[in-house]
Amino acid sequence: MAKLERHQNSLHVTYKRIFDIVIAAFALAVLSPAMLLVILAIRVSSKGPFFFTQSRVGRNGRLFSVVKFRTMIVGGAQNGSITTASDERITPIGHWLRRFKLDEYPQLWNVFVGNMSLVGPRPDVPGYADRLKGRARAILSLRPGITGLATLYFRHEEELLDRTDDPKSYNDQVIYPAKVALNLTYLEQWSSFRDIVYILITLIPNLDRYFRLIPTIDIETLARQGINACRER
Repeated sequence: MAKLERHQNSLHVTYKRIFDIVIAAFALAVLSPAMLLVILAIRVSSKGPFFFTQSRVGRNGRLFSVVKFRTMIVGGAQNGSITTASDERITPIGHWLRRFKLDEYPQLWNVFVGNMSLVGPRPDVPGYADRLKGRARAILSLRPGITGLATLYFRHEEELLDRTDDPKSYNDQVIYPAKVALNLTYLEQWSSFRDIVYILITLIPNLDRYFRLIPTIDIETLARQGINACRER
């Protein structure tokens, strides 16, 4: 609980926000040539806009428009938010962008303007955020992030869903509550050092062998923890 109060301390919130602005501005400047190449590749390979925007739930439950590079055929997202590795809605260039997480780059703008943070829970679509009950509601006190503990644990989420018979049910009953547990752990254990390490592990996954911040606990146990957190007051 002390860690939670520390994260909510105005000084630490301000520090995290300044860190986000500086790093996001620097990254946008450095990555802009690569982003222009991605825009060109999307434009050449498929019809439609090169950006994809969608309403997501942000800090304190406020809605905002998340920005990504488009990886699906136009209108594909209307057929559900659960995506597997072999999803037919994904364009050829989209598979490549998603594999290397390049589709997430435009979210640096969301970070810069204050809708998101570099590190935090992934932003949910409204229907899923409504499932946060009890102690799990504290997750909404955070700005959603580009990367984070749950993101790194489920780095290969689309491949995992591809191996299930019913991806949506598995996501709703196992993956989502497991993410709730991980996001609560992030909130309760938050520190500036951990944020920096999560960013480094996102860029260089093998670094976790030195820091050991990504839990090795099985998904089913995490899911039970997340379900219990939604029941606790």
